[in-house]
Amino acid sequence: MRETGSIKPSNSSQPFLVGVAGGSGSGKTYFAEALVRELKRIQGKDVCEIVLQDNFYIDQSHKFDKDGGAVNFDHPDSIEFSLLAEHLKVLKSGRSTQIPTYDFATHKRKSETIKIEPKKIIIVDGILIFNSDVVRVLFDEMVFFQTPEELRYERRLKRDVQERGRTPEGVKAQFLNQVKPMHDQFVEPSKKYANTVVHDVGEFDQILKVYVDKLSQL
Repeated sequence: MRETGSIKPSNSSQPFLVGVAGGSGSGKTYFAEALVRELKRIQGKDVCEIVLQDNFYIDQSHKFDKDGGAVNFDHPDSIEFSLLAEHLKVLKSGRSTQIPTYDFATHKRKSETIKIEPKKIIIVDGILIFNSDVVRVLFDEMVFFQTPEELRYERRLKRDVQERGRTPEGVKAQFLNQVKPMHDQFVEPSKKYANTVVHDVGEFDQILKVYVDKLSQL
């Protein structure tokens, strides 16, 4: 684990934004959710909220041809980062916002939205959030999970088949043709912006404790 110093909020009256990034299947979402749970357990349910990059995918249903097909959902252009940045700015200003939701079965945005309140701590989870200039500048702290490719693939395969109705063949084709190239080109290089880079999956408990302790002091 590479870590750079203590957390220093730029403005204590604003929500403190923590970005959690890494490749698909890296453990970033598991970490983000665990961090939210622990902070709420210690400080109460109103201390933090989570925002997912995945809710900001653009509608590409008209292009989608087959499982693992031509549409590249791992390229930065597949996500409306300008909209994500707008919502994060609203939260930083102390106002609540209604973020979109996305249906991974139809590849369309749903009509439902999720209300996010400007809690003291906002955790933002996504593979490409450090690659986006307009989103990255809004973070007060950034954590990147650098996880071996084989493990990331195993986790993505299990998730997409069990939770998103994908076929193993489609998941494998997508990983080799889209996920891996996009990870190497866009995701992995963005770790240079992170305050903390987690290299070893065995460090999970350690880094979770570090951030629970740091954020509890805000």
